Amino acid sequence: MSINSITHQKAGKFEETRFEKIHNVIFESSNEASILVAKEIASLIKNKQAQNKNCVLGLATGSSPIKIYEELVRMHKEEGLSFKNVITFNLDEYFPMEKESIQSYYYFMHDHLFNHIDILPENINIPDGTIKSDIYDYCMSYDNKIDEVGGLDFQLLGIGRTGHVGFNEPGSHFNSGTRTITLDYVTRSDAAPGFLGIDKVPRKAITMGIATIRKAKRIVLVAWGINKASIVKKAIEGEVSSQIPATYLQTHDNTTFVLDKDASSELTRVKTPWLVTSLKWNEELKRKAVVWLSERLGKSILKLTDKDYNDNGMSNLLVEEGTAYDLNIKMFNVLQHSITGWPGGKPNADDTHRPERAIPAKKRVIIFSPHPDDDVISMGGTFDRLVEQGHDVHVAYQTSGNIAVADNEALKFAEVCKFMSKSTTEVEKIISSINNKGKNSIDTLEVRKLKGMIRRGESFGATRYLGVPDENVHFLDLPFYETGTVKKNKLSAEDINIIINLIEKVKPHQIYAAGDLADPHGTHKVCLDALFKALDELKHKPFMDDCWVWLYRGAWHEWDTHEIEMAVPLSPDQVLKKRTAIFFHQSQKDGAMFQGDDSREFWVRVEDRNKLTAQKYNNLGLADYAAIEAFKRYYFK
Repeated sequence: MSINSITHQKAGKFEETRFEKIHNVIFESSNEASILVAKEIASLIKNKQAQNKNCVLGLATGSSPIKIYEELVRMHKEEGLSFKNVITFNLDEYFPMEKESIQSYYYFMHDHLFNHIDILPENINIPDGTIKSDIYDYCMSYDNKIDEVGGLDFQLLGIGRTGHVGFNEPGSHFNSGTRTITLDYVTRSDAAPGFLGIDKVPRKAITMGIATIRKAKRIVLVAWGINKASIVKKAIEGEVSSQIPATYLQTHDNTTFVLDKDASSELTRVKTPWLVTSLKWNEELKRKAVVWLSERLGKSILKLTDKDYNDNGMSNLLVEEGTAYDLNIKMFNVLQHSITGWPGGKPNADDTHRPERAIPAKKRVIIFSPHPDDDVISMGGTFDRLVEQGHDVHVAYQTSGNIAVADNEALKFAEVCKFMSKSTTEVEKIISSINNKGKNSIDTLEVRKLKGMIRRGESFGATRYLGVPDENVHFLDLPFYETGTVKKNKLSAEDINIIINLIEKVKPHQIYAAGDLADPHGTHKVCLDALFKALDELKHKPFMDDCWVWLYRGAWHEWDTHEIEMAVPLSPDQVLKKRTAIFFHQSQKDGAMFQGDDSREFWVRVEDRNKLTAQKYNNLGLADYAAIEAFKRYYFK
């Protein structure tokens, strides 16, 4: 069974619109989607086995296909799926790159798939990042080998933020074959976490070409997460262009894009469904549509007219609501009521139209921070308000964040310790370990402890500055994170129980957590999953009836205006106080390890983001604030 056949049995709302030029399917979660893609691959392998034929697969690397490979491994171990008739060709490899390097795609594929299945070693083909002979001839032979085995039956793809498939960067030709290519800066910045710095990412790669990929009989491209939403829209709805190589797939007659909800969020039928079809309007859609119309026309909400709605596909909304005047006032009030200077609730106030409860007046609060600076970066102003307004605020740093401390920063602290200490044996061991660290080495346990202590000390500096007693600061050091590499362990019961124990101890009225899933190396998502699993186990406890969960976002993305359920305005003084709290995290201030392709420091980008949120509110006709931090409530069932 293929994704095509599976998805056409799903609800009609998933059918393409006139805006779309590639068949695509949207799923609530990447896990559900990955399992179905794995089932299609498994079905193809079995069909080929029944015909006594080889199954030729083109495979991708990166974070997107990992769950697919996990499911294929599970089917092999638990359901007897054999790979003895499978021949694989990987899309690409960094150049130069040793096979043994933990950053190599050779290592990735064996770690995630080949070491766990019964594929014949001679049937595995991965571009050789160590090739020293004529590279042109080598690349030609790679394409020829694919042709000799009958061509690719199935090609699995991801998509980069430049629109690349494989490593076919912008400018790649429609008829390009396997070749070497220079990597785009955005591609290298996205890869930087895996290499612990962009300066260590190779500048070149070997990649299958567009023509090689397009010869595949079946192509499935998977994309997960909000950071892929913009490029997914361009690939599906845009014109074919060498500047976005994924658009070349529009000319392939058996391609499907498999998306999760976030990756699909910019598609016309998702972002503005009223432009596509008649709708059954609910309150969330109404809010979304009115905000979109106001922003599109550059008019405040209260100035929108009947004609504005009719001209932009929302005439049936006015049929339901009566007039633009009535609808405008209703939506204006909804947004107005999301604004509060009392994130813990305003004592002795009517809370009917406030985002938070007035009672109890003094609440117990836990702020969960995936890394030891996400709390002040993402909600430092709200954090400050909660403390100033007398709430019992606890902070829980879910991971040590040690991997984000650069070696030179750790060396600086180690040398200070050496100068201060009479017993220097252990310190000298740490200094030697850092100075002699090999290219593919991971930090020793002692170095990781030092880096974790650096971040712990910085966290105490910030929490003390904001007035939180030390006993309310909790360093959870969740075990899944403590690998010393970007690749983390799977979430375990031990991780979840650590969170459960803290929540049971504090019995909070409010929980704040990072809902920003565009984190470049996935830690935010794992931390949020751990919290959600903990809440699921705790939800039957009596104290949970009075616990509300608010999700913030980090320095990468913000909630869309229509999604915001609590908007906390910051004064200019609070913006400066938040900045100072961020500055305590000195190891992350200059040249942070996971900067992404945004050259601004974290404090700058978050201030710009908070100012932009305030400006959006003002443009809608609401009050003019210096900055706003935004939150969305999470309802656990």
